[in-house]
Amino acid sequence: MKNTPAIIGAMDSEISMYLEHARIINQHQWNKITFYEIELDGQPCVICKSGVGKVLAAMVCQKLIDLYEPSCIIFTGVAGALNDKLDIGDVIISKDCIQHDIDGRALGFERGTLLFSNQKIFTADKKLVSLALAAKVDGHKLYEGRVLTGDQFFTHSDIESHAYLKTEMQGDCIEMEGAAIAVVASENKLPFVIVRTVSDKADGSAAEDFNRIHHLVAGNSYAIVKQILSQLKTEPVDLQCELSE
Repeated sequence: MKNTPAIIGAMDSEISMYLEHARIINQHQWNKITFYEIELDGQPCVICKSGVGKVLAAMVCQKLIDLYEPSCIIFTGVAGALNDKLDIGDVIISKDCIQHDIDGRALGFERGTLLFSNQKIFTADKKLVSLALAAKVDGHKLYEGRVLTGDQFFTHSDIESHAYLKTEMQGDCIEMEGAAIAVVASENKLPFVIVRTVSDKADGSAAEDFNRIHHLVAGNSYAIVKQILSQLKTEPVDLQCELSE
């Protein structure tokens, strides 16, 4: 099943709805990872769970690309809000992504820049973004914004001590895999988009909110990705992977 869209989520709850509604054609096991070849509303695609964090996300994304040579990468799941305009259940469609926890300032690099390179901001495919923004989620907003990625789960006190996430990096949401996926997709010259539903507002109740409603709000990401897939059945994807300084 080559040259079809590929969907990745970090946790079981972020891909379970897809599997429930799909026709599973085949499965491929690699270590602890299962790659599902599915058909969702008539659209063939591949979906898998990567595990949490940048390393696992990047590793699984590259393996998926090697196995299936997909037409594009869609990362789906939940995130914490940084933008005060976002409420729980709202969906962020990635304009671009940055790894906020890369810090080479001691060597003269801007925070977020891959060391000894000029790569910092990874831009999502404009067509995939447009298709995502055309979808509808009842009672919630869709917002095109910047996804910040790092291997930390932030609460309100963390955000206060890391003001640069909002000021310097101008992040709209924060999560643990998206920019790693963006790096791998871009290096493979594949279009990508990150679809993240707000599960918490990175405040004092972040962990409580996340655990209580994570599986519910993940359904909003599902609705957006399903819309993307329905459009991809008839519309080609233009490769527009961009690296910005």
